[in-house]
Amino acid sequence: MHLFYTPDIEDDQYYQLNEEESKHAVRVLRLTNGDEVWLTDGKGNMIKAELIDNHPKRCNLQIIERKSQYGKRNYHLHMAVAPTKNNERFEWFLEKATEIGIDEITPILCDHSERSSVKTDRLNKVITAAVKQSLKAYHPQMNPMKKFSELIKEQNKSKILLAWCNATKEERIETIIKEKEDVLIFIGPEGGFSTNEIEMAKSAGVSLVSISESRLRTETAALVACHSLAFINKS
Repeated sequence: MHLFYTPDIEDDQYYQLNEEESKHAVRVLRLTNGDEVWLTDGKGNMIKAELIDNHPKRCNLQIIERKSQYGKRNYHLHMAVAPTKNNERFEWFLEKATEIGIDEITPILCDHSERSSVKTDRLNKVITAAVKQSLKAYHPQMNPMKKFSELIKEQNKSKILLAWCNATKEERIETIIKEKEDVLIFIGPEGGFSTNEIEMAKSAGVSLVSISESRLRTETAALVACHSLAFINKS
């Protein structure tokens, strides 16, 4: 099954892949006329199509079948993560979290942050590749970087958690989260959240949780939290 990310696709009977995707379909995948492929707009629509013109620069397809809300999960997961100094480690998290299931990511700037900026275009490409590889119909939203102090104060309908190494066993994430809950989880930098940030979170009514008995790297902690939500929701 070959999946192409086509965010601009509409309800037409025909669709033309852009030059990059056309080249990949014809030159790399060696697809020919009559072959079936799948398209997704990243908003839950999974679309079956057939090649009718395998031109390497403008590959044309005919739409055969449409499925809406394909693979829709019963919860919304928004993760606010402090990007790692090594960008590849943060990209690894994005790739694996997309495969497991995540809806929204916000890079956060903390008191102990190792990185003060990110290239969202590059990160979105990593996410898109993971969407295609894992056959997802929903493309996670990558937000611009935001200060921890700003995001923690924003009104949010989700349950808000903060992964804290000093949380007790009684504050394990699985004891706090229930199925079908929308959740925002904060994951701090390698140096952890500062005392000021912890107090800020407590004042905002954020639940401080434990996600592991081990001390984890930022990207590992973020992925463990992502998987914990998937496990709780049996997705």
